[in-house]
Amino acid sequence: MKFGLYFGSFNPIHIGHLIIVSYIINNTDFKKVWFIVSPQNPLKPSKTLLNEYQRLHLVRISIEDDPNLNASDIEFQLPKPSYTINTLAYLKEKYPQHQFAIIMGSDSFQNIEKWKNYQQLIRENEFIIYKRPGFEIKYYYPGLIILKDAPLLEISATSIRDMIRQSKSISYLVPNKAREEIEKSGYFKKG
Repeated sequence: MKFGLYFGSFNPIHIGHLIIVSYIINNTDFKKVWFIVSPQNPLKPSKTLLNEYQRLHLVRISIEDDPNLNASDIEFQLPKPSYTINTLAYLKEKYPQHQFAIIMGSDSFQNIEKWKNYQQLIRENEFIIYKRPGFEIKYYYPGLIILKDAPLLEISATSIRDMIRQSKSISYLVPNKAREEIEKSGYFKKG
C-alpha cells in the first residue's frame, strides 16, 4: 500500500494541513496519510513548541473520524532531534510491504539541502510537493510529484499561536475538536 508521510511539528494542526492531505488522497495514488508528529525538528527552535504528546493528541482528535488518516508517534521512540532519513529507514524496515512518499510544501523543499543526508533522501524516496506562494521549485528530481492545482491557504501555526495569545478566535482555522482542546487546556496562551 502507498502511504503519504506528512512530517511536521503540527504546533498546532490546522485546516491547511487537512486540506492538503484531502487533496493528496483524492488526486494521487497515495490513499492513506500518516501525520508524523516530530518531537524536535532540528531546523526549528523548540522553545515555542507545545509538548509533543499534547501536539500528538491535537492531531489525533482532529483526524479520528477519517479512516484514511493516522497520527503517528514513531519519532517519539527515535533519537532526537528527529531526522527524516532515520525515520524513513525505520519505517521501511518495519513495513517493507509499503511504499512511502514524503509530503511537504515548496517552502520546506527549498531547504532540503540543509537536511541530514538529503542526497540519499532524494535519491531513494518519492516526494509529494504542494506549492506555496513565493517558493518556486528550483530543482526537479525523478521522485518528485508536484501538486499543481492544490488549494493554497495562507494559514500558519505561528499566526494561530499569536491569535491565541491575543485572545482572538481561531474558529475555522483549526479543526473544532482541536480548538475546543486548545481553549479548554489553555494551550499557547503564554509566549
